[in-house]
Amino acid sequence: MTSQTVNAADSGTWMLGDRTVNRLGFGTMRLPQTGEAFSPTAPPRDRDQAIAVLRRAVELGVNHLDTAAFYFSSLRSANELVNRALAPYPDDLVITTKVGPGRAPSGDWLPHADPGRLRGQVEENLRQLGRDHLDVVNLRVVGADSIAERFGALAELREAGLVRHLGPSNVRPHHLAEAVAIAPVVCVQNMYGIGAPREQSEFLDLCGEQGIAFVPFYAIAGPGRTAGATVADSPAIRAVARSHGVGTAQIRLAWTLHRGPHVLAIPGTGDPVHLAQNVAAGSLRLSRDELDALDSPHPEEV
Repeated sequence: MTSQTVNAADSGTWMLGDRTVNRLGFGTMRLPQTGEAFSPTAPPRDRDQAIAVLRRAVELGVNHLDTAAFYFSSLRSANELVNRALAPYPDDLVITTKVGPGRAPSGDWLPHADPGRLRGQVEENLRQLGRDHLDVVNLRVVGADSIAERFGALAELREAGLVRHLGPSNVRPHHLAEAVAIAPVVCVQNMYGIGAPREQSEFLDLCGEQGIAFVPFYAIAGPGRTAGATVADSPAIRAVARSHGVGTAQIRLAWTLHRGPHVLAIPGTGDPVHLAQNVAAGSLRLSRDELDALDSPHPEEV
């Protein structure tokens, strides 16, 4: 399949709250820099290239972007790039942001925001994106402590009209239970991919039972996380990729989308060729035998 015929709509659609999105989306984490995300030594990405990739993503049918104010390098901000590339925004474009973590101008991480600081983080995302509301805001969580107070603060911003929809990120089932008791939850964004522990797959299924989108991050990178894919692909992944004539990253994305109709993918890249390949993964159809082979134990776990 050539890049001219690729379209994210081939991945199917999902209702994210009251908005319809194609299941193959785009994550902006890697746009501000080349190399490892968040690394203070990573060179800033060429601005024109980053803007071109964002515009090309929309041309290829991507209508779900994942971003955050804390995605920045020494010269580039993901939100600023999104604003510059896509404003005025297409009517069907859904922009998901994350709050909770913070970063100083130096790039150093700050303590996660308490309820009183979350409004400021939401307003900063609004300012950078040039919006009067945010489509979806995910509360990024670290640890197992209660999220009720923080999620409640975001629910108040939803009632005030600054946020349309909410979700938690990097969470466990008890966090989701807390969240849905406070306000409607449209998505859970967690690390997930081939080789994930069984409890993560069970959580994915739980979200599907509740009609909540499950949005994996690091679906390609796996344990490499911000550094990208650093673990060698298993023979099974390589074999399935060869049979389809595609790269192993596309097989990893296709596998996640096969986990359920509520699973959305948000792969990120600053390379237009990789972008087209990622979007094309949404049209791959894996057989039951191929899925069984990919589900067999692998040396990596994410």
